[in-house]
Amino acid sequence: MNVTLWLLQVLLAVTFFAHGWLFLFPPAQLVPVMNSAIVPAFRIFIGAAEVMAAVGLTVPGVTRILPWLIPSAAVGLMIVMIGATILHTTRGELTSALTTAVLLALVTFVAYMRWKVTPILPRTRAEVRRARARVK
Repeated sequence: MNVTLWLLQVLLAVTFFAHGWLFLFPPAQLVPVMNSAIVPAFRIFIGAAEVMAAVGLTVPGVTRILPWLIPSAAVGLMIVMIGATILHTTRGELTSALTTAVLLALVTFVAYMRWKVTPILPRTRAEVRRARARVK
């Protein structure tokens, strides 16, 4: 299960990083279309939130520093995906609504599993001391 969760976390991180980056730095021809759909400041906010959440899905687990950030990042993405699903549904974009609903289900699964079932444990002080001793 741990391997499956890691694979899912990495795939979600890549997905949300790419989408967030697109929201932060869209191609010039896409800017008018995006700005007609949502306010530019909100688009930038969502892009930054998605990029930070992508980092939060992976880096705390790899470093085992503040691993509670993994389910927190997933919960943040749940909020974004609920809003995205509602937005796409009200605009009649059913394919996009289905995509965001699937992403919502996946980040909900990661949030629950990393919070309750298979959380990543933080580093202990002894592990940190051993790692520092190896470096010296």
